[in-house]
Amino acid sequence: MDQALEALAWIEAVTGRPLLENGMSYKDQFEVMQVLKDGEALCELVNAIAPGIVKKINRSKLAFKQMENIELFLTACKQLGMKDVDVFQTQDLYEGKNMYIVINCIHILGSLAQKHDFQGPVIGVKLADMNKRNFGEEKLKAGQHVIGLQMGTNKGASQAGMTAYGMTRHM
Repeated sequence: MDQALEALAWIEAVTGRPLLENGMSYKDQFEVMQVLKDGEALCELVNAIAPGIVKKINRSKLAFKQMENIELFLTACKQLGMKDVDVFQTQDLYEGKNMYIVINCIHILGSLAQKHDFQGPVIGVKLADMNKRNFGEEKLKAGQHVIGLQMGTNKGASQAGMTAYGMTRHM
């Protein structure tokens, strides 16, 4: 529930839209679902990160329009580079089937926002940039003759002081 409250506070900070009324705390995921269910706050959030990515936010209370808002949010997340496995299904939010993945998606969106140089409040971890390295054949061959530190060391290795199998140890 802490992550859900953190996500709601972040949405509120980015969009300026009040979600946590008078500092109230939500008791369960059903209450969090009710706040995000219409998809308006999510569309406003993604528009704050990438202006104009959602062209029209539906303000209707009709179920199919609210689900369309959620779908617009999910499409925008994919356009920003979110992987398909990190994106929830519309019914996960609208019907409250899997709020964990919804909150996880919001945190990942926060990470993507940082990668896209979003200057507002942040949530989630900062994603690393690719740091590709190219080694020549000579460097690769030289590396094959190095004993890695994971293997331990062979310096100073001897059997001095070891007792052969079956022999008694003198003390």
